[in-house]
Amino acid sequence: MNRIGVALVLGAAVVAAGCQSAFGPTVRRTAGVEGNWVDTNGVGLSSFNGGAFTTVAADTGNKLSEGSYRYTDGRSVEITIRSIVRNTTDRANCTLVTTAQMNCTLSSGARFSLVRQRRV
Repeated sequence: MNRIGVALVLGAAVVAAGCQSAFGPTVRRTAGVEGNWVDTNGVGLSSFNGGAFTTVAADTGNKLSEGSYRYTDGRSVEITIRSIVRNTTDRANCTLVTTAQMNCTLSSGARFSLVRQRRV
């Protein structure tokens, strides 16, 4: 699947929430998929929160897709994706391979990865 296709279907981005302490920044761990993710091509930014997600284009901020997600076990997530651009619905099965990377497979068999977006 091409870069734009992945972004249109899901895109993605977790801003690793940081807080300040007297000793400098500390990173607060984010549980599960909640937060912001970016696809590995850098095309789409996705926000996952409370069972819902949205994806926007990294370059324009235009909304590309939205949908819902549910955990199927401690590391696996099923995502229902509604592409706004294509006016289609698809499903992806994703696995959290680390706390910062999620590997996904669409119902078509196409694969993509998302990584947590890091705060600069």
